[in-house]
Amino acid sequence: MTGEAIAPTFIRVADDYDVVIGSGVLDRVAGLLRDGVERVLVVHPPTLPGLAQRVAGSLAAEGYAAELAEVPDAESAKTSSVAASIWAQLGRAGFTRTDAVVGVGGGTVTDLAGFVAATWLRGVQVVQVPTTLLGMVDAAVGGKTGINTDEGKNLVGAFHPPAGVLCDVDVLATLREADLVGGMAEVIKCGFIADPVILDLVDADPAAARRPDNPRLRELIERAIRVKAEVVAVDLKDNAIREILNYGHTFGHAIEQVEGYTWRHGEAVSVGMVYVAELARLAGHLSGPEGEALVARHRQVLESVGLPTTYRGDRWDALRTAMRRDKKSRGSTLRFVVLDGLAQPTRLVGPSDELMRSAYGLVSRG
Repeated sequence: MTGEAIAPTFIRVADDYDVVIGSGVLDRVAGLLRDGVERVLVVHPPTLPGLAQRVAGSLAAEGYAAELAEVPDAESAKTSSVAASIWAQLGRAGFTRTDAVVGVGGGTVTDLAGFVAATWLRGVQVVQVPTTLLGMVDAAVGGKTGINTDEGKNLVGAFHPPAGVLCDVDVLATLREADLVGGMAEVIKCGFIADPVILDLVDADPAAARRPDNPRLRELIERAIRVKAEVVAVDLKDNAIREILNYGHTFGHAIEQVEGYTWRHGEAVSVGMVYVAELARLAGHLSGPEGEALVARHRQVLESVGLPTTYRGDRWDALRTAMRRDKKSRGSTLRFVVLDGLAQPTRLVGPSDELMRSAYGLVSRG
């Protein structure tokens, strides 16, 4: 992909904004801003100063007053203190309600930038420029923003659709392999809940699916984004069908919290998908040979791209406590997204502790 002239793909989300996917499109940020913007704050992690400066330079060339805000890397960016430091910078620079924020980075940066934009003057524009596979197919699309607290992940946040999302596939060549592999979990998730062609494409050539210079990866990105766009179009605020996008996330988020966010999000979600597949089988949602085969396919597809499918066996009490803080819970009742079959997501409400622990035993090691 890198160096090739590939026409950008435009995916419309709920008639509100476009997701632009292409090669060499990083300088198109200005084209996604809406009327009235004068000042733009480009939020970025310390690992991407060059990309952030390039974005700021392209904005300045279009007449915008652009400045940079460097934030910590990974989950350490998503705190109230970091958000407060950006609010202070916006205040000092005199940002008004018609100005904008641009998030350049992985999912943690786009989550933070979106939250800051949602809360500054009760809402200013944000354009997201995800630079990781995870950010492109999940975090930057859909308008969910948030920060973490000591009690859990993304417990403080807002729904704030962006003015646009710009996915330049060339930047994926700069990722460490582990980060690219981690992002594949969210792509594969979309295959299980909505678009089985994704699974077929990965099965056909797992190595190509994780190579940033292979057109197969761009097709997977576009398919995953289309799944999310179609869901968000009918349920922006997570009141109904949007819950299916959290397939594997209740258990996955619990792993992240118990491990102090030292696990990559995609790695945790990968184990989480195997967990809910086993939970669905035990609860009778996946039965017979077809159900057994679908559970096995979770492990096969995820492992084929290098993702984990097991977790340590001595953390059940901590995981259960973390899951009960999940945003999908209602009161003391846990809710899981499970499958009735391939691309047939549904909800499992209030499974017993015995059932949940039995499923944990099936994904445990050691």
